[in-house]
Amino acid sequence: MQFSWFRIAVPLCFAVLSIVVAINGAAMPSPLPTAVGVCSLAGMALIWRDMSSKMKGGNRTMGSLFSQYLAVKAVGWLGRRQRRKLEADTLKVKQVQEEILLKRLRKNANTCYGRQYDFSSVKDSDGFRASHPITTYEHYHDLIKRIAAGEEKVIIAEKPLILAMTSGTSGRSSMLLSTKDTNTEFFLQGVAVCLEVMRQAFPETDSLQRTTKFFYTPIFRQSESGIPIGPNSSTPASSRHMLNLYTTPAPAFEVPSEKDTLYLHLLFALKDPSVGTLESNFASTVFYAFSALQDRWQELAEDIEQGKVSSALSLEPQVRTRLEALMKPDPERAAQLRSHFQEGFRGIAKRLWPHLHLVLAVDSGSNQIYGEMLRENYCKGVPFYSPFYAATEGLIGVNLWPQELNRRYLLCPRSMFCEFLPESSLEDETPQTLLMEEVKEGDSYELVITNASGLFRYRIGDIVKVVGFHNQCPIVEFQYRRGQMLSVRGEKVSEALFLDALKKAVAQWPGAQLVDYCCAESGILGDSIGGSDPHYQVFIELKGVRNLTEEQRYKLDICLQQDSAVYKSFRIKGSIGPMRVQLVAEGAFKELRKQMMAFSNTSPNTFKMHRVLRRKEYADFLLGKTVS
Repeated sequence: MQFSWFRIAVPLCFAVLSIVVAINGAAMPSPLPTAVGVCSLAGMALIWRDMSSKMKGGNRTMGSLFSQYLAVKAVGWLGRRQRRKLEADTLKVKQVQEEILLKRLRKNANTCYGRQYDFSSVKDSDGFRASHPITTYEHYHDLIKRIAAGEEKVIIAEKPLILAMTSGTSGRSSMLLSTKDTNTEFFLQGVAVCLEVMRQAFPETDSLQRTTKFFYTPIFRQSESGIPIGPNSSTPASSRHMLNLYTTPAPAFEVPSEKDTLYLHLLFALKDPSVGTLESNFASTVFYAFSALQDRWQELAEDIEQGKVSSALSLEPQVRTRLEALMKPDPERAAQLRSHFQEGFRGIAKRLWPHLHLVLAVDSGSNQIYGEMLRENYCKGVPFYSPFYAATEGLIGVNLWPQELNRRYLLCPRSMFCEFLPESSLEDETPQTLLMEEVKEGDSYELVITNASGLFRYRIGDIVKVVGFHNQCPIVEFQYRRGQMLSVRGEKVSEALFLDALKKAVAQWPGAQLVDYCCAESGILGDSIGGSDPHYQVFIELKGVRNLTEEQRYKLDICLQQDSAVYKSFRIKGSIGPMRVQLVAEGAFKELRKQMMAFSNTSPNTFKMHRVLRRKEYADFLLGKTVS
């Protein structure tokens, strides 16, 4: 429903002015207060007029719309300010990097760690690199255990906000520190900048529509000293002041079950035909949401028709009462929804929400496959923006080119001090690093970072390719995780290389649509598969086919040989055996995802599917789900 805000605002201004006059007495007030009052009322009229020009969500109160308008304006102002600062920083990268490094070292100079490495005497980045070794997680493991037990000033000067668990894609989850500085940097240099970029690239998102954000309340446990242990990501609790911007009501986030919370996300999103944005940390979460919608649309449509919440959901009585108070029977909307669903699910998002402007989620790296499937199927015709390159360690880069399909990220020079290990020297015992101003376009490097939360010269395991420069600052594309390489004979096949070959093979399998995949090196399976030459065990879930011929399976091996000369040479020599391709049952990867999250204490907000399995239990599980 569209409101004529200007018609409301002008009479309201005169009414308020009359009250001011009455309070001050029968006589007209003095000129200055009157002028201020008139200017203030004129400003209000302009605000209302601006609000009236924007598209609005349905069933919104004036107060809700006004608070959203003010929030959008405030973040917009902040985003423009931060974007100008970022542009200025890219003109003096070496200076900014030196500043941020010395700031971190000075702040933590009086910790046990700072004294051990004599941070107070470090004068520049050369001195730092000469006096401090390159590190991995093992270097910090015992130090973080001491912090978890309550010891202070071990690595960082302040007490961490949480002990943040990584997603564990390259092995077991690691426990890292998360500080106020980390969160502040992420918001100012990441969120604010990317929202400004989004507004410029997709001006229709500058509206008063609601967003459907797929996120969940994680389970936190406590360390011995009471520090929360859990994921370091956007959560309903950390976003509590913004929940009125989302379609999902606050009581839904009190539901512990991810499956039930997802149902509620979908239910309240479907009730609102004016949704403007779908948002999540990762494209995988959006994909899982549409998969659930495809499975449960009839139940959802029935709830909307009858104005209830499904009895199949396990809800506390008071939570159910609060949610059902927000439901009213809407047979007209239910009929619309059924009609859309019966047309099929290709392009369903734009039919359900005709004013949907954007899907906001990271769709690079291990999430590339989900972004592609969404664009080709459920969200066909809807633009995507992959805003950040970030990790548990903090903000790494921002995407200033949202409409480009190849996801590129400008490294944020004021977020982390970055060093770069050339790809050719990753296995060297004492590798030499390069700085931001020393890297070369076209070359690939492993990132080594010094962050705001106690990691110094830390190898994060990400390999990036420098694809250009913005002023003096490198622009990178994510390539792969070191721990997610396939290598049974030293051939080193990256995730990106394997996925490209897999997509080419699937394109040659008539009617097949890729749902998910992962691989295992034959060595971890042992006797499960019998004796043979080292090879890759590939697990694939497909839609549209129930079986694959041996010839079709072999297509994948041929495609990888075409893309990787090293793999081809090993295959020709017989040092690596042919791939074994296993077609798994529908839903196998959903079940695997649950197992992985349970084992690693990972939240749905931060989970990334492991493309190379390092645990035999996971590979055995998928072997048990094999149908062909």
